[in-house]
Amino acid sequence: MVDNNTIMESGKCIECGANEIDGLSCYEMFQFPLVWEHNDPKLYDLHFWLVSCYMIQHPSNYTKDGYNHLINLFTEAYDNNWDTGYILRKNRELVSKVGKITNPLPNHKRKRIYRRWSMTIEDLYSGGEKNAINNINKWKETIRKDFKK
Repeated sequence: MVDNNTIMESGKCIECGANEIDGLSCYEMFQFPLVWEHNDPKLYDLHFWLVSCYMIQHPSNYTKDGYNHLINLFTEAYDNNWDTGYILRKNRELVSKVGKITNPLPNHKRKRIYRRWSMTIEDLYSGGEKNAINNINKWKETIRKDFKK
């Protein structure tokens, strides 16, 4: 199964390893918490973390410099417990220095490399909207730990 952003083979994302659930690719599962955030301002406050966690696990969406920027911003924000406003200001400041961030190649021509993650969008999706805040916080913690390995 191929959508505009991910490639699923044998029911798994070839990049993050998330299992297909309810016939949905990992990218399609990612759309659900994006909708859920509109129902809960506290969940929306975690938008940066939601998007970063998903995108970190799909580096084919970025140029090398763009991906390194994302990793550095995520790590600094996590390690220094930055609030959302500061993260967004810092991102705007740094993006202007990075240049091209998103991968200009068409989706089907991007190189994808599988990496095993402790948690993926599959876990967030299957946990449902009522557990989304806790699961996003858990997701960002596991990604940070995965980088330290």
